Amino acid sequence: MSSTLTVRRWRRFGADRLVVTEDTGERVGWIDLRSGQITVDRPTGEAALRLAAQEYLRADVSELVLPVVRGPRDAFDELVADEISTARPGAHSRQDESLGARLERLVPSGWLVLHDVPVGLQGGLLDHLLIGPGGVYTIRSYAHPGSAACLSRTGIVIDGRPTHYLRDAQLEQSRVEELLRNSAGVVVEVRAVIVLDAVILATPVRPEAALVTVRDDVPDVFRRVPPRLAATKVEAIRAAAGRRSTWTV
Repeated sequence: MSSTLTVRRWRRFGADRLVVTEDTGERVGWIDLRSGQITVDRPTGEAALRLAAQEYLRADVSELVLPVVRGPRDAFDELVADEISTARPGAHSRQDESLGARLERLVPSGWLVLHDVPVGLQGGLLDHLLIGPGGVYTIRSYAHPGSAACLSRTGIVIDGRPTHYLRDAQLEQSRVEELLRNSAGVVVEVRAVIVLDAVILATPVRPEAALVTVRDDVPDVFRRVPPRLAATKVEAIRAAAGRRSTWTV
């Protein structure tokens, strides 16, 4: 089954990186153009990440879309780069654009939406951060089109295979909570959100560590949350989130 990789250059908060994503929106990884550091989201993705970055640098464009042939064992066994097309400047992959656009619908209601926030000095990247009257949320998406997701209080199983999604969400939530609290000088409670591109099977229980939902329920899932933060606290947290120094500790 054929697919594509999207390579885009990300410059913000003093960072300069090449970010590579699948057409599903799932990130393959990124390369720090200043230090040369390579960060992959899966061990089998490094070869595709390197090749995609090389093609991007050779092409000298704002963004590349590279055709990929997916094998049965690994999504990046074969990268076909002989047909390269440029995407419109600022474009994102289909899944990222869809989720990001859905979150942006909350802005008129007083929410702040940040995307691709670098966290810490070790190359961490926060996909989406949502701050508003209904609280503070870290949001990460995972693409498993056509797969079945079974939820329990302590885990997420995709097609019978356990994942580390809840553990990773907890670690990210705790880190963001600490950084925002230290910068804003107020108590900050962050809720982790996992957005799945999959069929979530009906179960009597849901994970306690994170809110798990599907992309089609965004942004309505946040609109249903009653206001819980005072306007002054929201502004303090928003201001902290917008400071580069908050995230580079």
